Amino acid sequence: MRKRDVLRAAALGVGLSLGLALPAQAQVTIRYAHVGSEGDIQYWYGEEFAKRVKQRTEGRVQVQVFPNSQLGGTQETIDGVRSGAIPLAHHEFASLARLLPEIAVFAAPFNYRDGPHAMAATDPAKSEVMKELSDKLVAQANIRIIGRLYRGARQMTAKMAVYSPADLKGQRFRGVPLQLWTTMIKGMGAVPTPVEVGELPTALMTGMVIGQENPLTMINANKLYEVQTHVMLTSHMQNVLPVFINEKTWQSIPEKDRAILTGVAAELGDETLKLGQASEVQLIDELKKKGMKFITESDGLKVEEFRKAVGAQVLVDFPTWGPFIERISAVK
Repeated sequence: MRKRDVLRAAALGVGLSLGLALPAQAQVTIRYAHVGSEGDIQYWYGEEFAKRVKQRTEGRVQVQVFPNSQLGGTQETIDGVRSGAIPLAHHEFASLARLLPEIAVFAAPFNYRDGPHAMAATDPAKSEVMKELSDKLVAQANIRIIGRLYRGARQMTAKMAVYSPADLKGQRFRGVPLQLWTTMIKGMGAVPTPVEVGELPTALMTGMVIGQENPLTMINANKLYEVQTHVMLTSHMQNVLPVFINEKTWQSIPEKDRAILTGVAAELGDETLKLGQASEVQLIDELKKKGMKFITESDGLKVEEFRKAVGAQVLVDFPTWGPFIERISAVK
């Protein structure tokens, strides 16, 4: 054997004995957590993200998805991504507010004209206001936003018909366990009652809360039609969820594979918008067949009263958000 071949073989042996992979064989495995259950569009997103990333990186990046709060609720997910224990996740923008208060502005109720506007304003590659706040999140919390997905407009449900904030006075209404939801539910006229998503069906069944709000996809997937009778089409939030990753994990991924991850995230984000908008129309018919009654503005639903009351409460509780809301409104 020639001397060059002997040295090459020796180097390979040392690499294997130390557990080192050659560059061509390098593989990164990333755990991905979210709270969505099967049937929800965010569940589909997680599964497709893992599949496409594996295909396009030719197995160099493997994504293991843990849906349905398997790795914990809101607090555990955010703390996990910050520490790196959970490298990748998606959740509400407001769940990141503990790390960067102003990032929750992207979840502010009545903030967007429609779904396309919401997706444009939250695009981490093109929206200037999104890029600015994402960079701050990296600097302050070691978390980077790499994508977003669209779940549809959030609608109210209850065990009774609701037409205006006056109808909810004194009623206990479920909110996501985050300050923004406490603000919103208070603005809607109800008593904010935080409940984790995994405990929501039981809370509704027992009467702990009389109602909740979520996209129609989640209402159907979690069978809330079994414990709720009415849907109020307020469309108070265009529900966009950020996809975010621990910065140390991100930097450990080769640059060409990082580009693939952001490309897949952008592609799937666009697909969720199309799927979400199409499914909303279908789900209204489906939920009606399951016994739910829908209340719209033509039925007397006072959406403008909700908009004004909630908007006023938001500016009281988040007085610095005004300029950000103006910039978001200006996004084309």
